[in-house]
Amino acid sequence: MPCPRRDGRMNEYGFFPLTSATIAEIAGKTGARLDDDTLGASEITGAAPVEDAVAGNLTFVDNPKYARFLDTTGASAIFVSEKFADRVPAGKAALVHKEPYRAYAKAIALLYPSAARPEPLTGETGVSDRAIVHQDATLEENVIVEAGAVIGPDVSIGRNSLILANAVIGKGVQIGRNSVVGPCASVSHAYLGDSVIIHAGVRIGQDGFGFAMGAGGHDKVPQIGRVIIQDKVEIGANSTVDRGSNRDTVIGEGTKIDNLVQIGHNVVIGRHCVIVGLAGVAGSATLEDYVVVAGQVGIGGHTRVGMGAQIGGGTGTHTDIEAGAKMMGYPAMPMKEWVRMNMLLRKMLKKGDEKKDV
Repeated sequence: MPCPRRDGRMNEYGFFPLTSATIAEIAGKTGARLDDDTLGASEITGAAPVEDAVAGNLTFVDNPKYARFLDTTGASAIFVSEKFADRVPAGKAALVHKEPYRAYAKAIALLYPSAARPEPLTGETGVSDRAIVHQDATLEENVIVEAGAVIGPDVSIGRNSLILANAVIGKGVQIGRNSVVGPCASVSHAYLGDSVIIHAGVRIGQDGFGFAMGAGGHDKVPQIGRVIIQDKVEIGANSTVDRGSNRDTVIGEGTKIDNLVQIGHNVVIGRHCVIVGLAGVAGSATLEDYVVVAGQVGIGGHTRVGMGAQIGGGTGTHTDIEAGAKMMGYPAMPMKEWVRMNMLLRKMLKKGDEKKDV
């Protein structure tokens, strides 16, 4: 079965309606410099990767590896940095910006506004008659609660928020304005701020892994803390955030968490952190502001990661990490040391192989 193609108002696969804009409008709203004003009136009818773009498409080049496609791209407008501006062919609009990818992201949000957060699934408005909403819950205006959703007592949900199909909101939860709880997600023992996005299947506020170990068995430690999620946090599909055991689990403003991430109880994550898929943060760890955690990283419990630190993929940490450090490997070590160690190991293996051949 062939894939449906764009019709000028939809993207290639037909899922997101397009709001058209001229190149000049895009330049103005993203702060990009348009060097050839004669191209400003041309309309943008879609977006695509630089190597696949066709006439009417918007694209970008940020990674130098993709600069070679500038000569052959069919795109009508291309976000580029200053160093690539001269390589944009004549007849195509160079949108010059110091951060091409960020400018492209802003443009995509303008062109495809419905793609910026999960959309309603069932087409219902207001509270579905197939949802269960407790009489003591408080919903502000323009809240959508879809079929199969369950909202418990004493819940408060701010205006323009979406509770999508089969989501479960537990007793006493507070959700701010313009937030989304995705399909089949569950939220309990939690306070969520404004413009929070919780994707499908996320679990927030369930018990942390707390047991008093002993030779005769393991006694469960009741978890009595909450989860506090500040404004503009986004949490990817099927991730989990445990409630605190005796204090709160906190996720700071603007932090972005990928799919399949585990956040343990009592963890404190600062503002504008990035945590990539399959990472795990053990109980009572603290990540200060602007920390970047790559995929499959494991952060040990009761440790602190300093502001702006970066932890490379697959790293395992067991001790505190200084602010601004770049770490890699298992156990974690400064990235330069990790690179040097691996180079030395390769040389040693090569020498060993050469001796065997003699």
